[in-house]
Amino acid sequence: MKPDGVLQPGDTIGVLGGGQLGRMMALAAARLGLKTHIFAQASDEPACQVAAAHTLGDFAEDAALARFADAVDVVTYEFENVPASAAAFLAARRPVRPGPFALEKTQDRVIEKDFLNSIGVPTVPYAAVDDAGALIRHIGQIGRPAILKTRRFGYDGKGQIMLREGSDVGAAFRALGQTPCILEGVAQFEREISVVAARGLDGSFAAYDVCENLHENHILSETRAPAEIAPQTAAAAMDITHRILDALDYVGVIAVEMFELAETDAAGRRVERVLVNEVAPRVHNSGHWTLDGAITSQFEQHVRAIAGWPLGSPRRHGARVVMNNLIGEAADGWRRLAAEPGACLHLYGKGEARSGRKMGHVTRIFPKGEA
Repeated sequence: MKPDGVLQPGDTIGVLGGGQLGRMMALAAARLGLKTHIFAQASDEPACQVAAAHTLGDFAEDAALARFADAVDVVTYEFENVPASAAAFLAARRPVRPGPFALEKTQDRVIEKDFLNSIGVPTVPYAAVDDAGALIRHIGQIGRPAILKTRRFGYDGKGQIMLREGSDVGAAFRALGQTPCILEGVAQFEREISVVAARGLDGSFAAYDVCENLHENHILSETRAPAEIAPQTAAAAMDITHRILDALDYVGVIAVEMFELAETDAAGRRVERVLVNEVAPRVHNSGHWTLDGAITSQFEQHVRAIAGWPLGSPRRHGARVVMNNLIGEAADGWRRLAAEPGACLHLYGKGEARSGRKMGHVTRIFPKGEA
């Protein structure tokens, strides 16, 4: 690495986490002549299968973290639930990109929404819930339906319960382990959208098309790019994302999940606006379409950003791109997908196809006239 923090071909990126996001990051880095070293708990994790090296250990093991830090030039991560103590330990030894500040503001849902509101980014109404009494008080203010979520560690619908009229709020709090939670109002949205974007070491910004996301059983099922929203709505979503990146002094790829709301003004005109739902300080499932559907994939873009290289073009191929997750046994249809003209198949090297487990994805690019 050069003194200015820019990686050179042959340098090594350390990745915290061994899942499919780390796997695709490692493959993108290899294209650019950079090595990856994975910190994981098992040697058969998807990222370890394709990386140059790996260190096995736990985030509580300082000795393992030290060995990992000594073997890499910069540290990044493929999931955001890295303990603050581990991030601080590594940041004292190597550059960590995105930095620990971004983790601090996005690991906890209450802290995240407080941060977003502090920079003028709109969210649904919310309140911190530390006990059953607070839940009862706040649900009277926010109303029902509302969603009770754990403040940390929830994903793909885990760690959250919908509270409707008649729901036993005390039972819901107990079902989540009586751990610190957040109560959120429910947005009546038209569609769920996200912006995947990058900020470089020099502060440069590049964003992919706003995309629309469809979920089944709380798991992302399909992403469509671009989202069918008004140009001014897309511009607002981009502006929000840019503001978040700058406020976090962020380096790398981020995903900002949003709700698009459609309302009618006093003159009877349709008005669209967006609320931010969550921020993911990493490459993201809703950006997988960029692997085949954009000039620079989100994974290469992340590598470029944390390496201090110029950001690549986020321009989309074709008129429309659709990405479908292969969840559980859906991946068993890989032979059919491999034979389908125009289908771009990605399998993650996982063994058991459990229900709800993301095993791969398939992307289809539609040229003008087929969109």
